Amino acid sequence: METKTNKELKDILTNENVHFNLSVAQLTEMAVLRNGSKLTSTGAVSAQTGKYTGRSPKDKFIVDEPSVHGKVDWGSVNRPISEEVFDNLYQEVLNYLGTKELFVFDGFAGADKKYQLPIRVVNEFAWHNLFVHELFIRPTAEELKTYTPEFTIVSAPNFQADSAVHGTNSEAFIIINFKKKIVLIGGTHYAGEMKKSIFSIMNYLLPQQGVLSMHCSANMGKDGDVALFFGLSGTGKTTLSADPERMLIGDDEHGWSDHGVFNIEGGCYAKCINLSAEKEPEIYNAIKFGSVLENVVVDENTREADYDDNSLTENTRAAYPIDYIPNALIPSVAGNPNVVIFLTADAFGVLPPIAKLTKEQAMFHFLSGYTSKLAGTERGVTEPEATFSTCFGAPFLPLAPRVYAEMLGEKIDQHNAQVYLVNTGWSGGPYGVGKRMNLPYTRAMITSALKGELDKEEFEAHPVFGVLVPKNVTGVPADILNPRNTWADKEAYDVQAKKLAALFVENFETFSDMPENIRNAAPKAN
Repeated sequence: METKTNKELKDILTNENVHFNLSVAQLTEMAVLRNGSKLTSTGAVSAQTGKYTGRSPKDKFIVDEPSVHGKVDWGSVNRPISEEVFDNLYQEVLNYLGTKELFVFDGFAGADKKYQLPIRVVNEFAWHNLFVHELFIRPTAEELKTYTPEFTIVSAPNFQADSAVHGTNSEAFIIINFKKKIVLIGGTHYAGEMKKSIFSIMNYLLPQQGVLSMHCSANMGKDGDVALFFGLSGTGKTTLSADPERMLIGDDEHGWSDHGVFNIEGGCYAKCINLSAEKEPEIYNAIKFGSVLENVVVDENTREADYDDNSLTENTRAAYPIDYIPNALIPSVAGNPNVVIFLTADAFGVLPPIAKLTKEQAMFHFLSGYTSKLAGTERGVTEPEATFSTCFGAPFLPLAPRVYAEMLGEKIDQHNAQVYLVNTGWSGGPYGVGKRMNLPYTRAMITSALKGELDKEEFEAHPVFGVLVPKNVTGVPADILNPRNTWADKEAYDVQAKKLAALFVENFETFSDMPENIRNAAPKAN
């Protein structure tokens, strides 16, 4: 039965000031004319998001109703909100949008048609509609003839909630209603909320279809071998998965079914602070007509982007369709992974540059999702700080972490995938004393893993972390493979290693429901 709220949305979308599925050229034009966006020297649209230059996790909610109540892992990430609060706020947003010029995109999430989710996005801003046009999978003209959306995003960035009246946390809100299949967004101009809302929905739906949803990048070799790269911000996920010798499946969100890996998106949303043609030519050259720059400072006269300027935010972004990357795999569907890589930037300087993991260790490190903050990057951070994000994507996981971890373990077993932990952080001492891992060495180690050569080497277990450290890797000095060897003060290394191990153990106490063999894969803090 059609709900009242859906009926009202359909009524709004029949107004003459509603534009459906405009072209890139039309949206670019309207973004400049309507929203005050700028056209840069490369033809990309440049927009600023004001107060919110990143996601607002404390303003994200899921409507708590019977169909999801027993499935969602409620807590600080998945905050409940009542159906009544949602309905009242939704009605006000619809009343607000009913007088506005609107832009509608119809498309898909999920490159594998078997698991594809038809989505509709209703936008107040033309540049937001261009963003979703490039980030999600664009339907053919033939597909649009019979298109019916399953989930709808309603985005009203200029509508600000009153927390006292609307039951929100602030003027911003991102609310997922699985029953009514609506995402309601307002009070924030940050476009990434739309992308991550759909990812959260896929993280809820896919596991219930036997598909592991993952926050990772993926690429494929010439022989069809597939690799996954998990890692939090700053670990090198984008850089290391962008390999001219391999085809890019996707840079951020994937599903792993019984048949293989597929990209959830149709585009890329790359960080571009300090971006250069020399370091990351594929991303640099993808920022052209059809792309969207977010919070990048642009020269008023030349309209050239200054990627080194962080005066608006460190979180400057570029959105572009995946086919702007020369070696992208289209459609973005591939076979089962041979190699899974967990990337961490260890500022404590104690993790090996590469180590092989058992299935149990893989599940432990997947649940841990470790990297570290650097001293000086945030006010008050005077020494390295451990950061843990469950499954390398805690903010986007509606289900219990155990669901995703157990699925990963099953996939590893089923396909005999090799799992490696790669430290792209520090060696020879912590941040400020040691040096950052040599990128060519890291690439050589990953290449050896991808080719299956590393698996043939001799390994020894690390005395603290228990991971298997190779004694040799082609093209890499043997003395850097054991991190203790790189420290001048070996006892200081031992102290620092046990300090990090204790942090792993402390963090893992939140996963008391995991079986003993997984908990025993933890580092030895004593």
